[in-house]
Amino acid sequence: MSQLPKQPAEVSVPTSADVARLAGVSRATVSYVLNNNATVRISDPTRRRVREAALQLGYVPHAAARSLRAGHSRMVLLPSGHIPGGPLHQYFFEELQSGLRRLDYTVVQYGSVGLTADEAATAWAELRPVAVVVPPGITLTPHGTGILTRSGAKAVITLGPDPVPGAHGLVMDQRRVGESAVEHLVAHGRRHIGVVMPQEPCRESFSETRLAGARRAAESAGARVCPLPLGYEEESAQRLAARWGELGLDAVFAYNDEYAMLLMRALQDAGVAVPADTAVIGADDSLIGRLLRPRLSTVRMELAMPQPLAETIDRMVQHPGGPPVHHDLLRTSAVHRESS
Repeated sequence: MSQLPKQPAEVSVPTSADVARLAGVSRATVSYVLNNNATVRISDPTRRRVREAALQLGYVPHAAARSLRAGHSRMVLLPSGHIPGGPLHQYFFEELQSGLRRLDYTVVQYGSVGLTADEAATAWAELRPVAVVVPPGITLTPHGTGILTRSGAKAVITLGPDPVPGAHGLVMDQRRVGESAVEHLVAHGRRHIGVVMPQEPCRESFSETRLAGARRAAESAGARVCPLPLGYEEESAQRLAARWGELGLDAVFAYNDEYAMLLMRALQDAGVAVPADTAVIGADDSLIGRLLRPRLSTVRMELAMPQPLAETIDRMVQHPGGPPVHHDLLRTSAVHRESS
């Protein structure tokens, strides 16, 4: 008769009582130290002894139990989806997450692809986060905001270009990007301006908003804007460049530096001189754009906040119930180089 393999003995999970015994302190002291409770005076040697005992035993506080004791979690939920990447957004999310960790929050990313707006809000609410930060490209409705606040979220924050009723707004208005690009081109004598519209679905929310800003700037200057669908591939850029003469354009805002480089190479290969025949400007101020010949003009984007983002969110959590607040984060400026 074959024998089943011997099962390993059940692993004993260390508890706060084990840490207290090893450190020679009470369980309350262990809780105060490991939960970073600053309201109780505990000497530095005692704090070190508790942390060393916890490390030696491999003790990890139980997040759910801590949430029950506190009445809420320390979880900040960051939904993820098809969010257009870029240096500014990468910096934004890195700063946000590291800042929240320093304030003793746990940042959890949640995949929301395939869910409707209200289905996503319900799924987020099931985790009982203390705050939800909704990035651009992910839809939050007023109904979804209500679901989250009723489930215990003390702060619901959107990062899109337009505020959502009932939610705080950290607004990164992409219209400013298109506006700055077209204002720059108009100032250099261009009046017939193409605006590249990436055909990647994940970029649609950004590209449509940047187009709206470009149109606003063009209208006030008496210029013309022409949307230009473009796939992120050489063949698509070559097809667009081949019919450039019939479009009658003297400038192009190419959505970002990557698309600008893609299109500029195709235009040059098709015999279109940059900037003599067509001025080109991108966005993001990437290093590689400065290495091109001609050097690429661009729109530089910066975040403008009166205090660190994590501290702003912490204040919203600490003082819930007030009216929604909105901060306009995005500052843009055109950088003139040789391509325009």
